[in-house]
Amino acid sequence: MGLHFGNLAKVRHVVTYTLSPFEQRAFPNYFSKGIPNVWRRFKASFFRVAPSVIGFYVTYTWGNSVHQQSKRKVAAYYENDE
Repeated sequence: MGLHFGNLAKVRHVVTYTLSPFEQRAFPNYFSKGIPNVWRRFKASFFRVAPSVIGFYVTYTWGNSVHQQSKRKVAAYYENDE
């Protein structure tokens, strides 16, 4: 009754290999090599990324505080009102 999805075309000269998920190891060398590698990569990029993040944070908090101050009413303008 026709071709099924995934087998719609015949592709020649392409070889595919698959491995059963039961033959794979999900987390090989996770604790012995994975965690030290993450720490090494973090140390290598921290000083490259941190200054811009800190600068953005300081600018953002300063902008928010200036905005909050500009929204306040000046009490001296309303001293003589009844």
